[in-house]
Amino acid sequence: MNTDKTIVQYNEIIAHCQSIFIDKMKDYGSAWRTLRLPSLTDQIFIKVQRIRTLQEHQERKIEEDETTEFVAVINYSLMALIQIEKSVANEPDLDLEHAIALYNEKVEETRGLMLRKNHDYGEAWRSMRISSLTDLIFQKILRIKQIEDNQGKTLISEGVKANYQDMINYAVFALILYSEKNMINNEKS
Repeated sequence: MNTDKTIVQYNEIIAHCQSIFIDKMKDYGSAWRTLRLPSLTDQIFIKVQRIRTLQEHQERKIEEDETTEFVAVINYSLMALIQIEKSVANEPDLDLEHAIALYNEKVEETRGLMLRKNHDYGEAWRSMRISSLTDLIFQKILRIKQIEDNQGKTLISEGVKANYQDMINYAVFALILYSEKNMINNEKS
């Protein structure tokens, strides 16, 4: 098991996601702070649905690949984790510095969860297909929607926070696998 390699790759993916988050914060401020959790959940649902559609169909009407959608899953999930902690605002209330600090705090918690699970599972995700990671994210988003429809009540299940964290980690894994696949393809050409 190569935990050091995974941490380096994980951090590279998160740095890319964070740069997009920062650019969007510069463009739009923290308008996302007004979104309720079900709205963020639905945004993620749309992104995962698009990933699945792109993976199943060859013809594309928009020239984007799944990677941009995985980045959106990560960023929307991190926003949701911030909303869980801070609750919804009635107007944008975070400056860039505070938003980045919260973003980094949620990344740290989520990366810690990944490291603990990765230890126990022995990096099994490295042998998975990207489509399987997509399906796991889709399953997690459906679980969150069900929990939200039940007003947050669960009988024996983990809550929405753990599901958002799992989606982040699965999306990071998918992006790592994409980058490794692209490196192999570039070496062949």
